[in-house]
Amino acid sequence: MTAPTRREQILATAAGLFAARGFHGVSVADLGAACGITGPALYKHFASKDAVLAEMLVSISEELLTVGRDRVAAAPDPAAAVRALVDWHADFALGHRPLIVVQDRDWSSLPHEARERVRALQRAYVELWAAQLRLLHGGLDPDRARAMAHAAFGLLNSTPHSGLLPDRPMHELLCRMAGAALGLPTPAPTL
Repeated sequence: MTAPTRREQILATAAGLFAARGFHGVSVADLGAACGITGPALYKHFASKDAVLAEMLVSISEELLTVGRDRVAAAPDPAAAVRALVDWHADFALGHRPLIVVQDRDWSSLPHEARERVRALQRAYVELWAAQLRLLHGGLDPDRARAMAHAAFGLLNSTPHSGLLPDRPMHELLCRMAGAALGLPTPAPTL
């Protein structure tokens, strides 16, 4: 595993600060200090604090969609594809709690162009889930399939508020609950 770049370190630090204090509660000087650089030195990596937020939320939306597509492509059937999507999203949600908080709370602070890009990526991610749910449930109504996907996201993205268990048992609980909500067949026990 390669060490994160300075840019990636700034994004991770910013996510933590924005989640704790809100986008508007963090100054460029605060962010620079938390990264071990001066505020103005931050501009060597990002044009503005808005650019930090934009890259943060666009890149997570791209990652969700890219990995989601990969998981679906590798699945042998719709049930396995939905199970792989649930597993991926649970992993992501547990590993990126601050980003979920930032996405929920600071969405309106995103520059317009970035907001439109995130919306497009998120729509594609919902459609990826909905397509597999429609296959799984024999031609389910498209709006119902999208509603099911959104409901599953709500459950899986509850991690900043529901992380009362260590990550591994929490992952198992989230996957079991989301799978049941989406109508996945219960897997046969392994012997």
